[in-house]
Amino acid sequence: MKKKISLIVLATTLMATMVTACGGTGESSSSGGANSGQTKMLRFATWDTGDALKIEQDIAKKFEAAHPGTKVQVEAYADGFDQKLAAGFGATNPPDVMYMWDFPTYHQSLEPLDTYASKDKDLNIDDFYPGLFNYGKIDGKLYGIPAGFTTRVVYYNKKLFDEAKVPYPKDGWTWQDFQNIAAKLSDKSKKQYGFGVRAENDTYDLQGFVWSNGSSFISDDGKKIDGYMNSKETAEAIQMLGDMVKNGSAVLTGGKGQQSGDDIFKAGKIAMWESGIWPLESFKTAGIDVGTVEIPAFPGKPVKGVLAESALSIAKDSKQKDLAWEFVKFYVSNESIKMRVADLPVRVSVVNELKKDQDPLYKPYYTMLERSSNTPAFLLNPKWNEVNRQLSAAVESVMHGSNAQEVLNQAVKDSERYLK
Repeated sequence: MKKKISLIVLATTLMATMVTACGGTGESSSSGGANSGQTKMLRFATWDTGDALKIEQDIAKKFEAAHPGTKVQVEAYADGFDQKLAAGFGATNPPDVMYMWDFPTYHQSLEPLDTYASKDKDLNIDDFYPGLFNYGKIDGKLYGIPAGFTTRVVYYNKKLFDEAKVPYPKDGWTWQDFQNIAAKLSDKSKKQYGFGVRAENDTYDLQGFVWSNGSSFISDDGKKIDGYMNSKETAEAIQMLGDMVKNGSAVLTGGKGQQSGDDIFKAGKIAMWESGIWPLESFKTAGIDVGTVEIPAFPGKPVKGVLAESALSIAKDSKQKDLAWEFVKFYVSNESIKMRVADLPVRVSVVNELKKDQDPLYKPYYTMLERSSNTPAFLLNPKWNEVNRQLSAAVESVMHGSNAQEVLNQAVKDSERYLK
């Protein structure tokens, strides 16, 4: 599941490839429009590697078996996903189907899927968690079918809690509870801390904290950041993390010369860690007796969550959109979803069958899904990436001791020109 994309690199790459495409050689033998004999070649681009890629290749083989005369070419772009995808679009030779989440950047090169989704009863669209579709829409049009997702939860090391005789956290806890627990579980003599704070935070992930405190980085209409990105509530949510580093109940992770929070948690040196589904299997493999719990609440305010979602999209330039749609539909079928064990299932029927929402380890992800109805900033304004550069710098400085209100005020002043 893709987590981060540099929009600046994408935009630059896309412009460059559109220029170089003028001297291109046209479609290659593996393009969507080039068939060998009676065999139809369908190209599918993924960012996954390792075991997840092997599963996708197995899904492709199952699709081929169900569609004689079709060959699915799985193209593993890995860390070069953004550049290779942009190059394909720029040369009008993209893969037919691709993983997608950055719809603001790519939607003009994607095929709208509203008609496919609404008319094809085999998709069984009502079986998907409805909130997942919000992340695949631009200007009211649907460009991606949900394939996998994660919300964010708090992981906790049961062994460290037991040793300190601190009760495990429970859903419905508050940020004050969280801070009190982190203080009790910190022991500098052991280089052990209650929580790990990222030195370089992805502001996308922090939106859940800010929404939970009743604010946001940008207005709902995507036009204003003053009074939002620098509101008292936004500053309070960000300052809380910086203060925990200052008072020693948390430690910075992932900065220059520092281990990642995942690794420090696996080493038993932080008692709590906030993340998505990605590190869970590695925690189990490391022998950590791990628990999960929903994100804490601010006093009197409902908890809000943010999604990291992977969807499948079809290229507007695909020469075989109907076949591409059949592959998308197969990829998000119950059979395929159950094969992709690294993803959280997007279908209610699969969750019910596997009883994921009843498993204490997985239930908080689905509780947070019910609370993930807010729209992320990058979907609200096409210039968000420029604004986010100032915001990211401000947040990083707070983690190193700056006053959140002051640096956020300055970030707004430096960013407002991008919204005019």
